[in-house]
Amino acid sequence: FVARALDVGALGVMIPMVGTPAEAEHIVACTRYPPQGRRGAAFGFAHDDYEGGEVAAKIAALHERTLVIAQIETTEGLANVEAIAAVPGIDALWIGHFDLTNFLGIPGQFQHPAYLAAVDRVVAACAAHGKVPAFLAADPQWARDYAARGFRLMAYGVDQLLLQDALRSGLDVLRAAGRA
Repeated sequence: FVARALDVGALGVMIPMVGTPAEAEHIVACTRYPPQGRRGAAFGFAHDDYEGGEVAAKIAALHERTLVIAQIETTEGLANVEAIAAVPGIDALWIGHFDLTNFLGIPGQFQHPAYLAAVDRVVAACAAHGKVPAFLAADPQWARDYAARGFRLMAYGVDQLLLQDALRSGLDVLRAAGRA
C-alpha cells in the first residue's frame, strides 16, 4: 500500500504504530527503489509528474523528495524511539498523542509527567539523529508549547472539531441576539 500511495502522486507517507527499527527499515524499503529498497519501478506517471528523463536521475530525485514519517504511538515505539530515529530514510517522528497516552495507561492526560517525559524522549531522539519531531496541535496553546519544545512539523486542529467550534460560536451569537 505504501508504493501505491507514492505511485499515484503522494509526496510522502505517515505510518502508524511503528514499534521497532525493523519495522521502520521495512517502511523505508517500501519507499525506495532497488538497490536501496524494494519499490517496484514505473516512470512517466503521477509520482514523477508524467515526465520523461533519465531513470537514475528520477530515482535519485524521488528518493530525495519522499517524506517518510514514523508515528510513535505505543510503549514499544517509545522504548525503541532512539533506534527508530537512527534508521536512514526516516525523516520525522510523529507523536500520536492520544494513542500514546492510552498505551502509557494515562488516556488523554497530556500534562501527565509520563507523557511529557515521552514527548521529551522523542524530541531528544530526533535531535540526536537529525530527524524532525512532528505533532498534531489541537489548539493554539499546544502549537506554541510544542514549538517551544522543538517540534518543527505540526498540523493544526481536526477539521470536524474546527467546524463544530465555528458552528457552536455562530449559534451562540444567534441565540444571544434572539434574547436581546
